[in-house]
Amino acid sequence: MEMTTYSVSCRRVGNWWAISVPELKGVHTQARRLDQVATMAREAIALLLEIDPAAINIEVHPELPGTVVAALDARRTARDADEKAEQATTTAVRALLSDGYTVRDAGALLGLSPQRISQIAAQNTTRPTSSAA
Repeated sequence: MEMTTYSVSCRRVGNWWAISVPELKGVHTQARRLDQVATMAREAIALLLEIDPAAINIEVHPELPGTVVAALDARRTARDADEKAEQATTTAVRALLSDGYTVRDAGALLGLSPQRISQIAAQNTTRPTSSAA
């Protein structure tokens, strides 16, 4: 079954989320909670187009206050920084241990417990690596 994706916008109006589908003129509905928006939009689109709701994929784009958008951006930036720090830590652990540093010394240098260094080292040896052909 071929899936068609529709972007829906929604904004909070009183106790409801007002939903519209910009790609389809006149398609509007509402939902009580944000987690219901995709379902309600899918049903409205399916009714209008007379198609199976299972053939519809929905991308929800809520209109949010600027403070919320700023918080989401900050959280995304923090997540990205955490991922980079984890990668750098893994690389550092691998380098220190291969250079003969003890688990305790590596932990002291990186501000981690020896147990955490051991966990990171074990992950490096159990993860499958992709090889270049």
